[in-house]
Amino acid sequence: MKNRQNVYELTQKRLKNIFDEFDNIYLSFSGGKDSGVLLNLCIDYIRNHSLDRKIGILHFDYEAQYEMTTQYVDRELTRNKDILEVYRICVPFKVSTCASMFQTYWRPWDDEMRKLWVRTLPKGAYTKENFPFYNTEMWDYEFQFKFAEWYHKIKKARRTCNLVAIRTQESLNRWRTIYKENIYSKYKGLKWTKKICDNVFNVYPLYDWLTTDIWTANGKFQWDYNHLYDLYYKAGVSLEKQRVASPFISPAQESLHLYRVIDPNTWGRLIGRVNGVNFSGLYGGTTAVGWQSIKLPPGHTWESYMNFLLSTLPEDTRNNYLGKLGVSIDFWRRKGGCLSDETIKKLQNAGIDITVMPSSNYKTTKHPVRMEYLDDIDIPEFKEIPTFKRVCICILKNDHACKYMGFALNKNEKERKERILNKYKHIF
Repeated sequence: MKNRQNVYELTQKRLKNIFDEFDNIYLSFSGGKDSGVLLNLCIDYIRNHSLDRKIGILHFDYEAQYEMTTQYVDRELTRNKDILEVYRICVPFKVSTCASMFQTYWRPWDDEMRKLWVRTLPKGAYTKENFPFYNTEMWDYEFQFKFAEWYHKIKKARRTCNLVAIRTQESLNRWRTIYKENIYSKYKGLKWTKKICDNVFNVYPLYDWLTTDIWTANGKFQWDYNHLYDLYYKAGVSLEKQRVASPFISPAQESLHLYRVIDPNTWGRLIGRVNGVNFSGLYGGTTAVGWQSIKLPPGHTWESYMNFLLSTLPEDTRNNYLGKLGVSIDFWRRKGGCLSDETIKKLQNAGIDITVMPSSNYKTTKHPVRMEYLDDIDIPEFKEIPTFKRVCICILKNDHACKYMGFALNKNEKERKERILNKYKHIF
């Protein structure tokens, strides 16, 4: 029987494919464990095969991060200068924040906030003046798309790839990126690739690695890594929750308080930098911001509690939630959400009035179910069912995009999405 190859051996084959097929390569490096391993894999591959070429390194420096992350990034970006072409991006694009009910975004390296910057601008950083495509309405993810086009163009490349260290173990969305994309968006049918514009592709060589594989590789090859993870481990943070990400997004709320212990100097600057950071640091991961099992205040239904919470919000924030809620209510009434037969049976057994439709336009074995919003429901599939309790959790989390709810886009977001799609209508 042929020996089964491990993920390291499979990745070596993928890297050979990448370096053979693409004349222009850059790697998205965050300073986290996954992108660090991918960077070291590429450096070793170039060295071991005596390749006469460089790869670009795209690092989005978000200004507000652990000092240990900055130190690790500095170490990696200054080593191997002969084969690395570094683009350290310090641009004031919009970045989502869930730390505040008043702000839906903040801007790293905002000139108007220079006196409050968490740290000084790194030497050799690329700023907004370096990119003719930058504008003040641009979000960080839009900048990524435009950078890909810009980098491909200035290199006069035949074919460009962006190495991205996502792993399907991390989330359902990452799994979908690999397995749910149209075959025509793949490079030569390879499932670990995705076309982002003409002759430019994202590639995901580590898509099948596990967290344990990442740390095994670091130990086996003695690669440098972000030692923030050591402190996470000592603080009792599980391996699956040890992430290097913007401190102001929803997944980071639960661990934001660790800044006070691990990096108190940075914590002091964060408090004055973005609205709501201190509150999130105190109550992130608690019922106060929608984590764990929130309790309904006496005398309220979840719908009345939702209305109370909405009444406490600034007008723009309140209207944002109401707009999304309106779209969602209309969706469940007219089209219906897709639910499994098992979930449908549980709703019917609970005496809930639902209409099960025979088929869906989506590629799924589930059935579309039309129903009204419930106040609450106690079943394991809670997150699949439209309830006012879920809206309350969304508001408490300051989840302005309502990702927890899986809400449809509101009118303004749809218009913004259309503008972005028109920019990149040539992609597919």
